[in-house]
Amino acid sequence: MGGASISSTSLKQRPIVIDSSSSKHGMDKYKFLSDPVAHKASTITGSNYRFTVIKPSVLRYEWSPDGTFEDRASTFAINRKFDKPDYSVKETEDLLEIVTPSLHLSYDKKRFSPNGFLVTFINKATLWGSEWRYGGEHDGGNLGGTARTLDGVNGRCDMGDGILSRSGFANLDDSESMLFDGEGFVAPRKSGDRIDGYLFSYGQDYKGAMRDYHDISGKQPLVPRWALGNWWSRYHAYNDKEYLDLMDKFQDQKIPLSTAVIDMDWHLVHEEQVTHTGWTGYTWNKSLFPDHVAFCKDLHERHLKITLNDHPHAGVHHFEDLYEKVAKAMGYDTSDNAPILFTPTDPNFMHAFLNVLHRSLEEDGCDFWWIDWQQGPYSRIPGLDPLWLLNHFQYLDDSIQRNGSGAIIFSRYGGPGSHRYPVGFSGDSISTWESLAFQPEFTATASNVGYGWWSHDIGGHVAGSRDDELATRWTQYGVFSPIMRLHSSNSEWMGKEPWGYRDEYAAILRHFMRLRHRLVPYIYTMNVNAAASDEPLVQPLYWSHPGRGIAYDLRNQYTFGSSLVVRPVTGRRDTRTNLASEKVWVPPGRHVDIFNGYVYDGDREINMYRPLQSFPALAREGAIIPLDKALEPKNGCFNPEGYEVLVVVGQDGEFTIIEDSKDDSAESSKSTEATKERHIKIEWNQKLGHLKTTSKGKQWKFNFLSVRTISPTLSVVVDGLETPDVVVTTQTHAASSHTPYSMTVELPKLPNADCTILVDLGPDPQLGVIDRNSQIHAMLQDAQIDYGTKDRIWSIVRSSEPASTKVGKLMTLNLDGNVLGPVLEVLFADSREA
Repeated sequence: MGGASISSTSLKQRPIVIDSSSSKHGMDKYKFLSDPVAHKASTITGSNYRFTVIKPSVLRYEWSPDGTFEDRASTFAINRKFDKPDYSVKETEDLLEIVTPSLHLSYDKKRFSPNGFLVTFINKATLWGSEWRYGGEHDGGNLGGTARTLDGVNGRCDMGDGILSRSGFANLDDSESMLFDGEGFVAPRKSGDRIDGYLFSYGQDYKGAMRDYHDISGKQPLVPRWALGNWWSRYHAYNDKEYLDLMDKFQDQKIPLSTAVIDMDWHLVHEEQVTHTGWTGYTWNKSLFPDHVAFCKDLHERHLKITLNDHPHAGVHHFEDLYEKVAKAMGYDTSDNAPILFTPTDPNFMHAFLNVLHRSLEEDGCDFWWIDWQQGPYSRIPGLDPLWLLNHFQYLDDSIQRNGSGAIIFSRYGGPGSHRYPVGFSGDSISTWESLAFQPEFTATASNVGYGWWSHDIGGHVAGSRDDELATRWTQYGVFSPIMRLHSSNSEWMGKEPWGYRDEYAAILRHFMRLRHRLVPYIYTMNVNAAASDEPLVQPLYWSHPGRGIAYDLRNQYTFGSSLVVRPVTGRRDTRTNLASEKVWVPPGRHVDIFNGYVYDGDREINMYRPLQSFPALAREGAIIPLDKALEPKNGCFNPEGYEVLVVVGQDGEFTIIEDSKDDSAESSKSTEATKERHIKIEWNQKLGHLKTTSKGKQWKFNFLSVRTISPTLSVVVDGLETPDVVVTTQTHAASSHTPYSMTVELPKLPNADCTILVDLGPDPQLGVIDRNSQIHAMLQDAQIDYGTKDRIWSIVRSSEPASTKVGKLMTLNLDGNVLGPVLEVLFADSREA
């Protein structure tokens, strides 16, 4: 559930003889692909030191008091064998120098120290150059990584160091991390004064640095398509009927879901036979779920995946249904009903935990596990963190069960390398504006350690107060975050059901939860691309614009896939204008807001004002964004029957939609046959005004954002023949609507499942220019200010004077910024004249 941290109760434990031979206990099946031993030609070794030029921009440094060095994979570094980079070595009796294309190392051959171990970097990331000394001052330019949890955090928290820095280098200390023994289990590091670290040198090539990181630490895996939809989660003791009725009400409200999270009350908690505090449990509560197998089947028939919460710290006690079965698998004496303590450092226990305890519950209907470990990094063997053991083995076990495709767990972050085990659970969010204001930055910054799949308690889990506006803005952010999971505590008043809010907010919540499922084609394609290209769905602005200072300042603005730049609203609306304000940097090139169709000149800072229905979400010229054509998608996130494609004209563009055949339906998802990846390429040629794609058996609608007039020569050609019955419409935008300025072209159902489609808008079509006066008039009409002020503003705006003169006169009115700001945004967003 993500409640307060609970310590294990004091328990008598039966003696267990721990045999570290993983093969004896079946753990050898958890071997994974790695290549941890570097080329000998890439190493420079002395009596107590070893340096490895792993890649042209990555140097490993080691110190050992006995001259033995570590070649096993660590939690961070699973691959160290790459082609030998170019480097040179210069050595005397008391000095070693190593020069690579990116750095120059100078070392006195003694125990590492700030005086004796210096690296200067060959890049121009800073005006004064960069250097690093072992044990020296902390790099103040580091851009951060992420944190293990947001439990108890109200606002910002320390995100530690990541791989990216404005100084152009980063140091990663791997000295204390857990090791993999190569036989399917883990091992601690050797004791003593040992140092193991990695230096990354990249200048401003941030994406190159992250590619190096992933080459060494492993790729971010693909997450299942269904995980990209809406998750329902609440710490509440539902019974089976209540939960199923709730799922049916979501369907009745036409709000799609993909994942049913069952928090800890699925198992025995407060019952008399429970011999501990109740947080850990593996026996379904029969009073709430008389037939849990039927309950799980009913959820699956509603196209929902199931995850069960597991706080594993208390182990398996004698009252559990699976106690004897687990004990038998371990050879454990149960004559006095002694508990089987949670001992993840024992391969015998871990094998039984995964293959008997969890497997039995999976066979009854659990699709994946919410591993809710809150007890810290300590175990019986120093250096072996239980969270790492749980994440690593549970993910590998799930991968084995799914034949290597679509594995998933739901657990906390353990440190660098944790990106290999998605999805991340960020802990118990506090229900305040301060928490919301930090989450966009927190999520984007995690990309600096490759951690691309954070899931937050959207709407907040604990504390706070009822605030419908906060819940709405948080849900909007959740829809444009990696994982969209509503969650709340067992408070009577904290439910996140959209229909439980006031009507104004409920309608918007329903719309955005539907939009999340409509966005799945876009997000899933980004998911596939991220696994191949090492570019996560959410990225800080500076990943793409490292030379622009503003990209570092606006921490809550981020890229959402290849086509969108997003700035969620994290503050309240002004009561006079009903608009919330956020400072936004529009990247170079003209952009369009997908929610209202407003056009913005590029490479500028501007305050944007938005009603409750929207927030700044910008698509550049040439952007293409595929959506599910259904306005009210169903549960499950299956491949859609049709697509609505958002297109921003002005520059050439292309987008390739990626589908997997296993996601066609519930039946295909169960198939054991090899799945097939399908690609649907969409191309926009600006000069010709041509949009081309292939039908692939889908229905198609093309939405040209901010194109406001229909060309008399517009045509749609299918397989070389002009197609009748095409519906072409234009849309206008109002603050209270969810439709942007646009022109839509909707095709009839095509008889050929694989025909070529060409939409011809005519040569070089351009984005439309909005009628500024009508937009400002609508704002003033709605504004809760005195009529005289409205008259003075309107008199200036409607005049024929130059824009600069209008601004001067408006400034003399001494208006509050939240009143004047929306007017200035409309006047100056787009410098073109109508």
